[in-house]
Amino acid sequence: MNALLSVSDKTGVVDFARALHAIGFKLISTGGTARLLEQNGLPVTEVAQLTQFPEILDGRVKTLHPVVHGGLLARRDQPAHVAALQEHGIDTIELLAVNLYPFEATVAKPDCTLADAIENIDIGGPAMVRSAAKNWRDVAVLTDAAQYQPILAELKANGGKLSDKTRFALAVAAFNRISNYDAAISDYLSAIDFEAASVDGVPARALFPTQSNGRFVKLQDLRYGENPHQQAAFYRDLYPAPGALVTAKQLQGKELSYNNIADADAAWECVKSFAQPACVIVKHANPCGVAIGKDAFETYVKAFKTDPTSAFGGIIAFNRPVDLACAQEINKQFVEVLIAPGFSPEALAVFQATKAKQNVRILQIDLPAARDNGRNAIDLKRIGSGLLMQTADNHRLAAAELKIVTRKHPTPEQIQDLLFAWQVAQYVKSNAIVFCKDGMTMGVGAGQMSRLDSARIASIKAEHAGLSLQGTAVASDAFFPFRDGLDVVIDHGATCVIQPGGSMRDQEVIAAADERGVAMVFSGVRHFRH
Repeated sequence: MNALLSVSDKTGVVDFARALHAIGFKLISTGGTARLLEQNGLPVTEVAQLTQFPEILDGRVKTLHPVVHGGLLARRDQPAHVAALQEHGIDTIELLAVNLYPFEATVAKPDCTLADAIENIDIGGPAMVRSAAKNWRDVAVLTDAAQYQPILAELKANGGKLSDKTRFALAVAAFNRISNYDAAISDYLSAIDFEAASVDGVPARALFPTQSNGRFVKLQDLRYGENPHQQAAFYRDLYPAPGALVTAKQLQGKELSYNNIADADAAWECVKSFAQPACVIVKHANPCGVAIGKDAFETYVKAFKTDPTSAFGGIIAFNRPVDLACAQEINKQFVEVLIAPGFSPEALAVFQATKAKQNVRILQIDLPAARDNGRNAIDLKRIGSGLLMQTADNHRLAAAELKIVTRKHPTPEQIQDLLFAWQVAQYVKSNAIVFCKDGMTMGVGAGQMSRLDSARIASIKAEHAGLSLQGTAVASDAFFPFRDGLDVVIDHGATCVIQPGGSMRDQEVIAAADERGVAMVFSGVRHFRH
């Protein structure tokens, strides 16, 4: 049995080769890998010795040879193939271990030149991987060091043999690796502005490449989609960012549904945007209660007060660990999903105490080191036979960016509430109107065709929750096109307002604010969310 090892990342390859040799494999290798094995006392045949042809073109050509690909591609159950190998003196290769030139890591460097990128495009490696994977019934192909130990364990347990199931799984993984590798090359080269590019310098790259190649890995099949008649599955990015929902560890509860995942993402993205301890309760993709406070318990109590009716069966997310007191308070209500960066043993015990609460889906997600981490840089939206791409709405508004446009200026306390309301509005479906006070949402109007209706709905929800909107701060995700929307929020108690500005009737709206004696600031940024 022959094993060909040709790896760019040499992690674990010496121990792997030693174990293969002990099982009875003859070792074949290329350049640097061969030298490393020889230095560690292992008998190895260099590919150049096997092919009787030296590596040329600075190593660009070394394995592109019939002796290599014949040994990989020949079907052992085809007499004509076996005869051809014998005629040309070619030995079969039963195992191939290849990892490719580090193209992805190279182009991720800010100082990567086009020349560096091109030199890190592997040619021989992918060719061998494809040959071995195509002939999976006779050849095992490994493309990741993480595969070494489980494959060795099966080889040792089965007299140097692997099952058809294992070889097929390795082949699928190999073709997936090649697909991802080629997609990374396509994404990089498709984004280069060749007219502005320099072979010796860092090339100018467009934000949106001329071809986009999505690379996602399936995490699980789901019971169904948004509705029971729809099929669904859950995927993650090939390289997920730290702090993203897809990195969550489920500690207990039923299997997540399609809607659970979508709502959980909305809640987690919102709550992790706050530096202060925060709680976000989401129902049907919209925050129905958001609050900041001194700890998880206080934030939950405040957030729940906003809209107890909508919070029933909602998704609750915290950016601080959940302790016993907080868990006991949550346990009084029906909750679908609970998310936090941590849970005390006592808190988890609360949800294990009764059979009904054991169904609560509890997700633990590590907060990223920086709040900007774990957020998508690009947002995608599927349309009929097409795709919309845009940079994600990751804008964070600072107090210094506010433009006060009214005679009355907001107090420092009102500024804080305005910023809080604005941050919440960013995660509410348009048209969005959000009433806030003392770091707590008091009424949320979401997803209406009319901004007036959103304002009215927010006030109705506050009334049903027994909350007074007197002295509240209001955020509108887009400008007020007429003064009527402003009048509605003032009529219900708002004393300060934040909106983007930019309407043809800004002066009319500003005059209305001055007439009504409220403070108004412009953010200069719109937060449509569809």
